[in-house]
Amino acid sequence: HAPPQARIRVKSPPKRRPPPGQRHCAAPGVQAPRRGALRPPICYSIFMIEAPARPLVDPYGRTVSYLRVSVTDRCDLRCAYCMPERMEFLPRRDLLSLEELERLIKAFIRRGVRKVRLTGGEPLVRKGIEALIGRLGSWIGAGLDELTLTTNGAQLVTFAEGLAAAGVRRINISLD
Repeated sequence: HAPPQARIRVKSPPKRRPPPGQRHCAAPGVQAPRRGALRPPICYSIFMIEAPARPLVDPYGRTVSYLRVSVTDRCDLRCAYCMPERMEFLPRRDLLSLEELERLIKAFIRRGVRKVRLTGGEPLVRKGIEALIGRLGSWIGAGLDELTLTTNGAQLVTFAEGLAAAGVRRINISLD
């Protein structure tokens, strides 16, 4: 069958100079990289091609429809099998923000991911996770079939009602 047709949209050049370190065609909300960080490629064109997103396919030809996202490496328990004695957590500045996680997950949904599982560490200890789960839950029925969670269960008393309201219907609880 024929490939989907691409729509070409012309973007007007910026009327004023972008802030230092940011290109005029950067995505809205993208901040300039930190000093010393790798810089994104320079934008060479004022054209942006919008084509229907093609599904992700692995090297064996299978369509990728399931995404597992670790939202934190922290946990509220210290199980011997996953927390070494001298556990070194990532600095918070090296973690994706909740907004960045949301943008990333939505990009995968647009590429055909139908099921998303949030994991950790313990995902329920991440500050603001309820808001992220609520926003992702709004995609159920609009590209996302299922939003699930892996947890140790210690925080479920606090979060169960909100998880259900957001559309989480399956939870994997790790018991020791």
